[in-house]
Amino acid sequence: DQVKGVLTLQGDALCQADVNLKMPRNNQLLHFAFREDKQWKLQQIQDARNHVNQAIYLLMNRDVNYQFKTGSEVLKLMDAVMLQLSRARNRLTTPATLTLPEIASSGLTKMFTPALPPDILVNFYINLNKLCLTVYQLHVLQPSTTKNFKPAGGSILHNPGAMFEIGNQRYEVSHVHKVECVVPWLNDALVFFTVSLQLCQQLKDKISVFSSYWNYRPY
Repeated sequence: DQVKGVLTLQGDALCQADVNLKMPRNNQLLHFAFREDKQWKLQQIQDARNHVNQAIYLLMNRDVNYQFKTGSEVLKLMDAVMLQLSRARNRLTTPATLTLPEIASSGLTKMFTPALPPDILVNFYINLNKLCLTVYQLHVLQPSTTKNFKPAGGSILHNPGAMFEIGNQRYEVSHVHKVECVVPWLNDALVFFTVSLQLCQQLKDKISVFSSYWNYRPY
């Protein structure tokens, strides 16, 4: 109930975002949206696509009439292809760990109109088949309360109580709101990664069986 919004994802680009945030301490309703001239590229999807393109290049970078000479040549190719497919899948299943100063200094903070208040941080990321939005509410730490200051490290999701410093000002996270939505084509992509990796492994297993047969056949 604290965060509601509408996001539009096209490929690797968040091209629209419209977010309403209810502030717990005073029930004030904040509204902020992407500027019309702005899009936010999701690095995870870009990286996954680049790994898929590399896998396709490995498979297609041969003459159409090329014939493999040995089983080990096929195994080596499958290992290289599977490495790229695994990396692509991992980019969607493992969001980046960021520090709070990294989130605060991200270009994402400049995407909104009206501008985000100084005590609000937002972050978007992909987790499996979901698009996630996290909103952090902050409060300023007074000099008298900073004797126990301990800056938080990198994390996918920071909890209330996490502290950080930016611009000679120290902050503490007071509230965290996370909302997420399933993206059907991301779900399809994860299924296809699993199937393609299984097919590569099946081919490797068959090649290995035939290789052992030829290595140990009686003469």
